[in-house]
Parts: sequence; C-alpha cells; structure tokens
Amino acid sequence: MKKSILFSVILLAVAFQVKAQQDDAIVKVDSLSEVVVTANRINLPFKENSRTINIITSNDIKNSAAVNVADLLQQVAGVDIRRRGTGGSQADLYIRGGGFDQTLLLIDGVKMDDAQTGHHTMNAALPLEVIERIEIIKGPAARVFGQNAFAGAINIITKKNLDNAVSLNVEAGSFGQLNGSVTAGVDKENSTHILHVGRMTSEGYRNNSDYDNGNYFLKSIFNKNAQPIEMTASFLERNFGAENFYTTNPTFNEYEETQNSLLAFSTTFKKNKLKIQPRIYWKRNQDLFLLRRNEPGFYRNMHISNKIGVETNASYASKLGITGFGVEFSKIYLRSNNLGNQNRFMSNVFLEHRFSVADNKLDITPGVALTYFSDFKFKAFPGLDIGYSLTNTFKVYGNIGYTYRIPTYTDLFYNDPVTSGNADLEPEEAFAQELGLKYTTPEFNASVAVFNRDADNLIDYIRNDVSEDVFVATNITEVNTKGLELDAAYNFKFKDFTQTLSVGYAFLDDNILDQNEELSRYSLNTLKHQYTTRLSTQLFKNVRQNIIYKYAERTTGQTYNVWDASLAVKVKQAEFTITASNIFDADYIESGFVPMPPSNVLFGLRYSFK
Repeated sequence: MKKSILFSVILLAVAFQVKAQQDDAIVKVDSLSEVVVTANRINLPFKENSRTINIITSNDIKNSAAVNVADLLQQVAGVDIRRRGTGGSQADLYIRGGGFDQTLLLIDGVKMDDAQTGHHTMNAALPLEVIERIEIIKGPAARVFGQNAFAGAINIITKKNLDNAVSLNVEAGSFGQLNGSVTAGVDKENSTHILHVGRMTSEGYRNNSDYDNGNYFLKSIFNKNAQPIEMTASFLERNFGAENFYTTNPTFNEYEETQNSLLAFSTTFKKNKLKIQPRIYWKRNQDLFLLRRNEPGFYRNMHISNKIGVETNASYASKLGITGFGVEFSKIYLRSNNLGNQNRFMSNVFLEHRFSVADNKLDITPGVALTYFSDFKFKAFPGLDIGYSLTNTFKVYGNIGYTYRIPTYTDLFYNDPVTSGNADLEPEEAFAQELGLKYTTPEFNASVAVFNRDADNLIDYIRNDVSEDVFVATNITEVNTKGLELDAAYNFKFKDFTQTLSVGYAFLDDNILDQNEELSRYSLNTLKHQYTTRLSTQLFKNVRQNIIYKYAERTTGQTYNVWDASLAVKVKQAEFTITASNIFDADYIESGFVPMPPSNVLFGLRYSFK
C-alpha cells in the first residue's frame, strides 16, 4: 500500500509541475465551485456548505470505468460498498462504518428507504446513463432527511434533458456478460422527456452466480413554459443466483428476485424570496427468496412493501438569513409470509436557519427534525453546522448532531432456523461530531475531515455461545467510531487536453472488536483503511483512458488491492470502450462468504444519434 500511496503522491506532484509549465487559462471540468448541492433544505453552492459532501460529477461518471452505481461509489473514500458478485445484483451500502440499514439513498430527493431491510437500498440505484451527478453527505443527516440517514445519505440527481439525442449501447465480455440499453431524449415545445430501457445478463463467474437484470426509467417535465411539473418513474428488476449469500451450505443453491418501483411528481413555486417544492410519491419493493432454486417449495420468503408519501420543502430568504423548513407524511404497508402483515405511519417536520455574519465569512446553521412513528412515537434530531471562510476558496467547518434509526421489520420479526428477530428491540441512537477543512477552485479541490460518533443500542445479530446455531437481533453495547478522511482532485492541461488525478483516503477506528468475532454476524467487517486513486488522461483528440486503484484493510485484518482500467475511442458518432476489472486477479471478499470475481473484461460500443 505504501508504494501505491507514494506513486499517487508523485503523480500529483508531476501534475502540478505540468500545470506550472502551461499558459492555459483555468481548467473547468464540472467545476465543484459552481455545483449547487440540493441534498439540503437550503440549497447552497458546494463550497458554501459546512458539511463533508462529496460530489460525483457527470465527468467523473464518464471516467470511472464503472458499469453501475455500486462500482462507482466504491471509488469514494469513506463509502463502503460490499458487493456479492457482478452486475450490481446485490450490494450493501455503508458510510463511515455504519450498518447497511443506516445510510439513506435518495432519487432526486425522494427517500428510497425500505422498512423491510436495508439490503434493498441499492436496488433503487439508477443506470449511469440517466445520472447527472451524485451527492454524498457523510455524517448524521437525520436533521435534514429523518431517521434512516444515521451515518449519511446519498442523493442521485437525474438528468433533465438530452437535447433530442438517442444513444444505443451494447457490451459483451467475460462470464457471458451481455448488456444492452437505449437512452433517448425528446425536447418538445412545452415538455421534455428522457427514456431509458436496459438489460444486463451474465452466465456467472462461479456456480449459481448468473443474473438477468432490467432497468426502465422515464423522466418527464410537463408545462415547462409556465408551471413545470416533473414526473419520475422507474422500474428496476434483478433476478440472480445467490450462492452463499446467506449460508455456506453447498447444497442449497439460493436464488433471489427483486423489483423496485418509483413514481413521483413534484413542482416548484417561487415568489420573491420564497421557494416551495411539494412532492407526492409511491415506492414499491418486492423480494422473493428461494433457499433451493430448483425446489421452490422447500423454503420460500416473499415480501412486498409499499410506501406512499407526500412532502413539502421550502426556503425563505430574509435580512436575517435563509430559513429552510418542510413537512412530510408517509404510510408503509408490508405483506410478507415471514414478517407478517405490518403497517407504519410516519410524519416529519424539519426546520433550520442559516445565519451569515462577519461580512458573510461566518455561517451558523442550527436545525432540528421532529419525527413521529406510529410504533416508536416521537423523536427529535437537533444539530448545528458552523463554517468560516478564511478566503474565497478556503473554508473551515464543524458540525454536531443527533441521529436515530428504528429497527426494520426484519430486525423485529424475521425468523428462520438460524436467525431470529426481536420484537423488543430499542431504536439505535448516536451523537456525532465533525471538524473539517475544504479548498475549492475550478482546478483543484481538496478536503480533510475528522469525525467521532458515539452510538448506543446498535442492532446486530448475536449468539451467546459458539455452540448455538441461532443468531438473535440484539441491541449491543455502546460503540465509539472515529476516523479521518482525505480527498483531493486536480484538473490540469497537457497537450491541450484536460487530465484529472484524484486521491482519497479514509481511516476508521472503533471498539466493535469488543464484540466477539465468532458471535457477531454483521458488525465485524468495517473498513479500517481505505485508499482510492483515479487517473483520467487524454493524450489524443478522440482517445481517453482511466486507471482506478483501490486498497482496503478491514477490521478483521483482511487486505486487498484492486486495479481497474478503461479505454474509450471515439470515431464520429460511435464510441468503442474496453473496461478491465480486477486486472491483477486479486482474491478477496467484500461481504459474507462470496468471493469477488477474478479479472474480467467488458467490450462496449455506444452509438449516438442527434
């Protein structure tokens, strides 16, 4: 690892030297200085936010060598995506050592949480072709989003138009991978539409690891010349072999099918200094699990959850600053042969105010969220953000906040021969603090943050003795988590083309090892050290290449190094791509008992019509 870090440092130094020899003007590649972060009640430019926020821009996505969102998020230090195989069939999302139930995913601000289990969080992740950018908020975000944002939140922002363009994409490669998609944009006089239809298939890289996944997405903006109404609709289905996802028994041949649906309508009213954004949405998740793929009657779980929500977010600017406020009501219905028939009503009220003093150099943002759950009553999440702009590009910031997570229905009621829920579980709680520095220019962005989280009543599946077979959902003792994160990205010119070098490092220390490794199912696999590097270069007009390096050391002592790369050659309206993953054939496991795929390659062709 030390050699890899040294290599990246040398590359960064060389990049600065190259820049010093250039007479070019400022390089602008999806400049973060100009990005307005929408994952807050108060929308602010990136550099004015007093929180640790990572932005994955459209240019980052293009140069990521990623095939899906799970692959993409793995390149962000502090974000842990634990995949079980290829194709994004199942991947769990973790931020700063939190659990997979403790990170909230949003699509254009719509909460994609699932009351059944956090295992379904990434089922809602959209295809890369329709994503404009991704906002990653690290640290407790319950004050802004409510209870599921325990350790952080990720907001996927979709594109608004494609200027009457149509693109066809075909990919084929190792393990019988065959992917195809069509993405089309229609821009009419008073409406705009984006349509995506795609399918990803594979024979699998090991026994019972095949998949057949479909992606369907529609975004329309109606009445755009008067009062625009935005509609987002998606349907994502995944059918995959789940070998050793949950057991080590070689005779089971597990299998799973999931469906994730979203339909949302929103609009924005603006009058003078007041902005109001109402939204109504419906979200559905379906999960079918077979313990024996070829014997459906042996053991079968079927869960269907529906969430209906309505919310209004608003902000008002005055001489005293900007006030953000909002209210949300939602109802959840669950039908399950294992968890029973359940329902839950939730309501949330949010309020925050941003003061700016000392010639707008000092900003102070206190806020609170009040939440009611029909089965866990009232909870409050206060928090405070403070930032001071030392210069126009350099800012120091800090924040504190309380966060909270109620148990999922799986935590409460799930039952099988080796797993037992616990209806007496208490909600998880935590108090978190953070201090950071950020430097933001069109050419160079860097940030460093230190954080601490004191959590109580964390939920894990525990057995009292190694002789016992059943893991029981339990509120474990207090857990302290602290860490450090570094991020830097530099855009520079070489041979009249823009080059990008980005590095990230995250260190995590917790006392989770006080729990016995042999007695805990989920807690003992956090990332202790994480290092990422991406070098995106272009030496010729129509050719670009990307190299991605990832290093991980987990709490259990497991370490691995993974290299990915991609090459893209554009010829008129066609683009040919080669994506190589795990180039040096690293042997590693990210989650459970599932070894990740060996080295593999994917060849692609994209053709665009205007």
